[in-house]
Amino acid sequence: MYKLIAFDGDDTLWHNEPLFRQAHIELREMLGHYVPADQVDDRLYQAELANLSIYGYGVTGFTLSMIETAIELSDRKISAEDIHRLAEIGKSMLRAPTRIIDGAETVLKRYADDPDYKVVLITKGDLIAQQLKIDRSGFEDLFDGIEIVSEKDPLTYRNIFGRYGVDPQEAVMIGNSMKSDILPVLASGGAAIHIPYEITWVHEMVDQTEIDNDQFVTVETIADVPDVIAKLEQHSKAGSMENV
Repeated sequence: MYKLIAFDGDDTLWHNEPLFRQAHIELREMLGHYVPADQVDDRLYQAELANLSIYGYGVTGFTLSMIETAIELSDRKISAEDIHRLAEIGKSMLRAPTRIIDGAETVLKRYADDPDYKVVLITKGDLIAQQLKIDRSGFEDLFDGIEIVSEKDPLTYRNIFGRYGVDPQEAVMIGNSMKSDILPVLASGGAAIHIPYEITWVHEMVDQTEIDNDQFVTVETIADVPDVIAKLEQHSKAGSMENV
């Protein structure tokens, strides 16, 4: 039986990627009379990658990447008014209300009320932006702990699990990103449940065809999580009995 159930935040408990997609569309429109849309896409992605090590994940780095992209692709002809508009787009993303994904609150409350489990939020991104989303979600009191990290890798997960007094084999992570929420947890020895989101940032895309791990399950919605956790626990118990 698991002792810790961890949830990702962005696009697992609440919608996030649509804000970035809409901002991306507005940047395309702004630069449409300078370059084709595919050049905007390519240059913005390269700017985001280059800025990850400086600004990390989140709205701040994305906004600065949009501004850099606009300056470069316009050959520095972009107006101060348009630069200001990009900055305002970034601010509006930070101010946007947290839109909860259907079923998330019910599942969280189901485990928050169960003394057998510790419930932890493990979310990646800018500290202030992530905390704003958590505050607006109304979910803060449903977690035994909140972990806002700059990167999600096997060591990060092992350290977090250790802080809550559990081994990786006693933890299960639920998230939408294969790269951040699933693969590193499996590599650490934990279990993982993947809930695909309708939009995935290209940086988070990975090939799933080579994943062969009986501690990994993909479901359609977060409402499916309790049944899957129960089945994983039964499978784990059966496996342990086979080794007796």
